Amino acid sequence: MKACIIQPPYSRDLSHSDAYFQYKLQLLDNCDASIDLIVLPEYSDVPCATTTREETLHYHRKYINVLLDKCRETAQRCGAIVFVNALCEINGNYRNTTYAFNEKGELAGQYFKRHLPPLEQETLELDSDYTFQFSQPYILELNGLRYGFLTCYDFYFYEAFANIAKEKVDIIIGCSLQRSDSHDAIETMCRFLAYNTNAYVLRSSVSFSEDSNICGASMAVSPYGKVLTNMKGKFGMTTVEFDPKDKYYKPAGFGNPDAAHYEYIEYGRKPWQYRPSGSAMIRNEHTLGYPRVCAHRGFSVIAPENSMPAFGAAIALGAEEIEFDLWPTADGEIVSIHDRSLDRISDGTGLVTDHTLKELESYDFGVKFSEKFQGLRIVKFEDILRKFSSQVIMNIHIKPLSYDDTPYPIDAMKKIVALLRAYNAEKHAYFMLETDAQIQQFKQYAPDIPICVGHLKARPWEIVDRAIQFSCEKVQLFKPYFNQEMIDKAHAHDIKCNIFWSDDPEETKTFLEIGIDTILTNDYQRISQCVER
Repeated sequence: MKACIIQPPYSRDLSHSDAYFQYKLQLLDNCDASIDLIVLPEYSDVPCATTTREETLHYHRKYINVLLDKCRETAQRCGAIVFVNALCEINGNYRNTTYAFNEKGELAGQYFKRHLPPLEQETLELDSDYTFQFSQPYILELNGLRYGFLTCYDFYFYEAFANIAKEKVDIIIGCSLQRSDSHDAIETMCRFLAYNTNAYVLRSSVSFSEDSNICGASMAVSPYGKVLTNMKGKFGMTTVEFDPKDKYYKPAGFGNPDAAHYEYIEYGRKPWQYRPSGSAMIRNEHTLGYPRVCAHRGFSVIAPENSMPAFGAAIALGAEEIEFDLWPTADGEIVSIHDRSLDRISDGTGLVTDHTLKELESYDFGVKFSEKFQGLRIVKFEDILRKFSSQVIMNIHIKPLSYDDTPYPIDAMKKIVALLRAYNAEKHAYFMLETDAQIQQFKQYAPDIPICVGHLKARPWEIVDRAIQFSCEKVQLFKPYFNQEMIDKAHAHDIKCNIFWSDDPEETKTFLEIGIDTILTNDYQRISQCVER
């Protein structure tokens, strides 16, 4: 692959704007068909340093259409992918946006800058609402290559690099200004980024002066951490050739097989040590000790089962686990409700699987519990993850649509797993599954997520043997279909034992004495105090 990085001149004197903008267009005209990829700097629609929103929008409106048209034309003429950063108007607001044009000159993607400094939020008043919402790294796949993105201020948030690395990107596009950093500092950041993500970093910026040691430093860096080219303060363009599939692999610790650096780091990652995790994060499923108390359908004696108030109450009181049930809706959404029928806990009728999410959201899921909860709506799986991810272990009961050998709906399975991964909750969860076919199905699709074998009415005494057969991590014993021999056998095979269920302290004490690891309960406060004692 041959990449072209453009670094135009830049000034605090706005009178240079027309000349510097034309220079940028001329550099694009100089690109030829030998080039596969072109990167331009941040705010390519604002050629000089503005100080107010009015000035910025003036130059944006003056140049944006010409700029984007030129990028489209260049992409078509050269058969190249063009990345350019400029403002983008969305619903009357403006966002800092990196545009990606494919070889046909078509808009293939847009990356919105994730971290906005005070200048952009307060002075330019750019839209920043989206930056306060949960999001995954923006990945654009073109011609078999995966592109990640950072824009200027984004480069400083090293804690985000691990998330980008997980996406196995090939090239990271960095449209930047970074007008106060030295060339050495910028080079350090880019080398660190490339090494930690095992990706090529292509960074384009602007230059105040060819003699200046700040700003500038448009460069290309390999996954080895090697600088392939660095323009420093030079005006103009540079090209670099590289193989985007040439990655750096090293021993994952002394004497271990080779792996990417980020894969080695993931082995020992402890997210609760990092600021983004927050103080609410708990140990994951593999490191959290026993015995545990699992709030069955949440703290369901004081709030409607499978509801956010029930989950929140349990977690606020220190629950290490919550249990909830999932069903797919008729339109492919995933919701939490125990029964397949709506009749017992809502004012709706019929089967949850026969209703769309919109239809389900029209029913009241609180009033039958108490008038105080009137108006409570059905809970989506994503609602639970968004609010409580990593704050509690999630015992996720995936309700079977049938008890024969029918597989679980493939799309629903993939969506459940994808949501867990999207919210980084896969290490704080396990699946409770009942049928052999579905246990094997989930084991094959997501082998890293533990499975708890559930009770089968036709074969209640085989639960531990089934867990051994399918290499499952847990069993959820169902009263009274268990005995001491089964518990001992499970433990001998390193299988943890849940019990469904106990709301009685004396019974709970007996269960703990015979080796039960996790007590499911509807009365969390009462039983958790018993276990603590």
